[in-house]
Amino acid sequence: MTVIDVSEQDFEREVLERSRTTPVVVDFWAEWCGPCRMLGPVLEQAAADREGQVVLAKLDTDANQGIARAFAIQSIPAVKAFRDGRVVDEFVGAIPPGQVAQFFDALLPSQADGLVAEGDEESLRRAVELEPGRADAAVPLASLLHARGEDDEALAVLANVAGSFAADGLAARIRLEGAGELELGDAFGALDDGDRERAIDLLLEAMPSADGHRDDVRRVIVAILDELGVEHPVARDARRRLAAALY
Repeated sequence: MTVIDVSEQDFEREVLERSRTTPVVVDFWAEWCGPCRMLGPVLEQAAADREGQVVLAKLDTDANQGIARAFAIQSIPAVKAFRDGRVVDEFVGAIPPGQVAQFFDALLPSQADGLVAEGDEESLRRAVELEPGRADAAVPLASLLHARGEDDEALAVLANVAGSFAADGLAARIRLEGAGELELGDAFGALDDGDRERAIDLLLEAMPSADGHRDDVRRVIVAILDELGVEHPVARDARRRLAAALY
């Protein structure tokens, strides 16, 4: 089913819930809108060309004014792309077919997405070749390399990743292990065993004597906290203790 009509009654099911498994592009239109009539067939063709990969949902803003208000539709045609229950891209107005095609293609899984999903070392290596800065490929690959003692290559893989607490934390761990100036074996052993609370306790205990390595210890702790999530009770307490240790 490439094109569907949606209303306020079924928007949550047909758009928000469906988008958790398949991207949904919503065409906000109205019968009186000339540009909408121009854009509609272009959207429908783009959806048909990607049968099974993207769903096009058409919503009449005159008949569904509540939804139009909820998504702040002020001018039509307005097009919004949903993935995982939220808007991930959008545009307003009748744009050329080539731009519409690019808009749809950006919603599709990339080759690297598929390789990351495979998860084996060969696939992860190929994903990193395609997108070197991709944390969800680089971190598991570096973890495999680190487990084999290939730390230089692991650090080289992680060096391409920016803005990832997990990547920063793993790189910091590798540097700390290589320095050998702190007794962190028990902390890292607890971390590998899944006992994050004990790992955090031991890392925090090491902070006062971590001259020259405090920032790397902090990076390891922050990576653990990020994995636990903001609301985890261990994370809340550890953040307070980390701040006290640092400042």
